Amino acid sequence: MTDPLGQSQVLPYLEGLAAAGHEIWLISFEKSERFSQSEQLIRSLIKGKSIHWHPEMYTAKPPVISTLKDVRRLKKSAKMLIQEFGIEAVHCRSYITALAGLEIKRKLKLKFVFDMRGFWADERIDGGIWKLSNPIFSTIYKFFKKKEKQFLLEADAVVSLTQNAADEIHSWAGMENVPITVIPCCADLHLYQAKADDDPNVLKWRKMLDLSAQKFVLSYLGSLGTWYMLNEMLDYFSVLLKEKPEAMFLFITPDAPEMIIRAAADKGIPKASLRITKAARKEVPELAALSTVSIFFIKPSFSKKASSPTKMGELMAAGIPLIVNSGVGDVETILRDGGNGHVIGSFSTENYRESVDRLDALLKSNPANSVACANRWYSLNEGVNRYKAIYQKFEVGS
Repeated sequence: MTDPLGQSQVLPYLEGLAAAGHEIWLISFEKSERFSQSEQLIRSLIKGKSIHWHPEMYTAKPPVISTLKDVRRLKKSAKMLIQEFGIEAVHCRSYITALAGLEIKRKLKLKFVFDMRGFWADERIDGGIWKLSNPIFSTIYKFFKKKEKQFLLEADAVVSLTQNAADEIHSWAGMENVPITVIPCCADLHLYQAKADDDPNVLKWRKMLDLSAQKFVLSYLGSLGTWYMLNEMLDYFSVLLKEKPEAMFLFITPDAPEMIIRAAADKGIPKASLRITKAARKEVPELAALSTVSIFFIKPSFSKKASSPTKMGELMAAGIPLIVNSGVGDVETILRDGGNGHVIGSFSTENYRESVDRLDALLKSNPANSVACANRWYSLNEGVNRYKAIYQKFEVGS
């Protein structure tokens, strides 16, 4: 819970469910440094909200063995809480915790929610974290793919981030009737509502970053890592620079500027055309308001059928047009449903040039369309309501 993801993608749902009358016992595994920094913050956020937090310390080494030990501790803690408080359902986020959840369902006959988030084992392969050529990783992959089928078939409810992933699962033999609810990574749409050009904080950032209102600003929001395609986004910007030499590429990221600057230099993009800054969560909407258009390219792969980029909902809520690539979750479906943006079919100069040629028309689109689309797809209230419907179907006490 002390990771940013826990605070943005777990606690808001739990707070909504607790407000609806559900009593929640939360077991999480925390990294020691972040736990020492943020424990009191998390406790203050859940105080008086029927959320009982039982943190455990996460162990990373040695690989595999440490995970097995953590799972054993999870099972022990969960069973203790179940016996003490008469808990009626176990809700497991992703695959590791589902190992405990499935065992509890089988032994104690509780309801089991497999909140799968994505095709986790395939993500490890697609992201190059596990190499199938390594017999150890090959064995682990096969183990989790076998467990994945068990989770899906024995869960009383499955949560998928995308309809794309749900359709994929339902296409598998014997999986046609798996009870899947689609709940995307919801966003704090109120926080990201559009900022006026004359907002004092927006003007402050504009001055600090030397971004005049007349300049075309392509932005990228978030960390760069395994999945986000920096080189391809820089290639797009190179094409944009030929049409709009005054354009700037703004990176709102916690990553090291040197990495971005080096990659840009390799593409012949001058440092003067880049702006790179990190920001606290509350500052992100102010910085995003500097964007003319925002871009994110995600490595398309099988596992990305299940990907729901939170930044998409946040940027749409701010009314900012998007440049994205195909083959990722429900991204294309969402833009077709009213969001303002372009979908790049393949990473080629020809496709980039076609998109750049259409930018002026894109900028004439009504920002309200994206805001309305964000509310349809990424509303936290809607996400909480879908979780509530799952619990109500179980007739879990509240």
